[in-house]
Amino acid sequence: MSFELPKLQYAYDALEPHIDARTMEIHHSKHHQGYTNNLNGAVSGTDLESKSIESILNGLDMKNMAVRNNGGGYYNHNLFWDVMSPNGGGNPSGDLAAAINSSFGSYDAFAEQFATAAKTRFGSGWAWLCVHKGGKLEVCSTPNQDNPLMPGIGCEGYPILALDVWEHAYYLNYQNRRPDYVSAFFNVIDWDEVSRRFNNHK
Repeated sequence: MSFELPKLQYAYDALEPHIDARTMEIHHSKHHQGYTNNLNGAVSGTDLESKSIESILNGLDMKNMAVRNNGGGYYNHNLFWDVMSPNGGGNPSGDLAAAINSSFGSYDAFAEQFATAAKTRFGSGWAWLCVHKGGKLEVCSTPNQDNPLMPGIGCEGYPILALDVWEHAYYLNYQNRRPDYVSAFFNVIDWDEVSRRFNNHK
């Protein structure tokens, strides 16, 4: 299996003004393409070559840094693009909204906890919303390109929402103002897609 850079469901400028076109273009066509190329190189000729990215990450040897970094980078960005939309924003509804209220007390409490996870992640990394079997939700963050699918990461559950807080995700537009970027992200979250992932993995 050769991993391929996914096509976006929207144009590079579609998320403006929240995420600018130039950042999107560089982030997708350069950074994500780089992780894709390097992942293919890292698994070529090994028993990982025929496996899905989720299978690779679930059974990952965490000392295999080439697969850990590039496999994580490949998977994380796939999810990141999918949970954003030009028609995003607003609040979740249905079963996901009920689970958020049950797990966090309210949508506002969830949003504050998720934003804090993103803003306080030191250096580069990701903020996550994950679902456990049974439907309980958890917010957490991971360094670098680690993600909750990897063993022993200390961030359990299945990831259904991801926010990239590496500087390349926001620096052209927001410079050092990561909190502004985090706030802007809520305007492009595709809650329909997050709900679909929640329903598939609760």
